[in-house]
Amino acid sequence: MKAWEIYTADIFGEHPCVVVSCQARIDAKPEIVVLGCRTMRPANEREPRANEVLLDEADGLALKTLCRCDLLFTVEKVKLGRCRGRVAPARRTEIARRIIQGLAIAGL
Repeated sequence: MKAWEIYTADIFGEHPCVVVSCQARIDAKPEIVVLGCRTMRPANEREPRANEVLLDEADGLALKTLCRCDLLFTVEKVKLGRCRGRVAPARRTEIARRIIQGLAIAGL
């Protein structure tokens, strides 16, 4: 398991999630931090909101998916399902910025 991989997790139902814990924690601890995502069906596609980043085929996903960056979840690694992809490098910085903005860390 690696940071920035996308797995299936049961977060208010089964949805994709992005692993955002540092690699040292992933390697050493049973629990990690993820961001919850929502898959969009073609009939309900929309633009991402200020707290979201759009993931798609470039990240290994079959459908457009909104990654919600303003709410972090702690999950047990053993409860994560199959690996669905990996966030493209260009989107990682965008996700990190949206986490900081969405959580209003230190007023940033």
